[in-house]
Amino acid sequence: MFFSFVRLIVRLLILTLNGRYKVQGKENLPIDDNYILIAPHRSWIDPVYLVLAASPKQFSFMAKKELFKNPLFKWLITKMNAFPVDRKNPGPSAIKTPVKILKETDLGLVIFPTGTRHSTELKGGAVTIAKMSKKPIVPVVYHGPYTFKDLLKRQKATVRFGEPFIVEPKIEGIKDITAYYSEKIQDAFISLDYEDHK
Repeated sequence: MFFSFVRLIVRLLILTLNGRYKVQGKENLPIDDNYILIAPHRSWIDPVYLVLAASPKQFSFMAKKELFKNPLFKWLITKMNAFPVDRKNPGPSAIKTPVKILKETDLGLVIFPTGTRHSTELKGGAVTIAKMSKKPIVPVVYHGPYTFKDLLKRQKATVRFGEPFIVEPKIEGIKDITAYYSEKIQDAFISLDYEDHK
């Protein structure tokens, strides 16, 4: 209820500040199964647009543990289904918690496998979570304003969903499954980005 309420407020705010945004490939989102949205992390605003574009689906999020130090902000992001992760020393819970959420709730999961903004190196945790949860990965990219200043300039915003795929535990002829799927995710990002330049 809280998640839906906040999303409604944010949607109205985004529409007021930046106008309508374009959503492409929404038909690729699984209807009868939970799923993982995987996107390159380019700005603080991309998770906002991803959650708006995938509505009415609700999601959980990994958030660095430092964000939970402020009691008020901790309350807010916890209500928004975020859970803390120690990025410097990720323990077993960094995998177990999202896997449990995907298996036992209707909440999807938003993951930025590069870990930090502007990074291009994919982290293996996203592939591991998908493999253990047996839930499909949906690659997605966001193009649009990356700063609040750009948002006020009413720059065009687009969210583009790719085709979902399952992470298989074994593939004949493939020795490193994590590397194989990391490359598959990166290729999906490149392909979805390329659509913006056609």
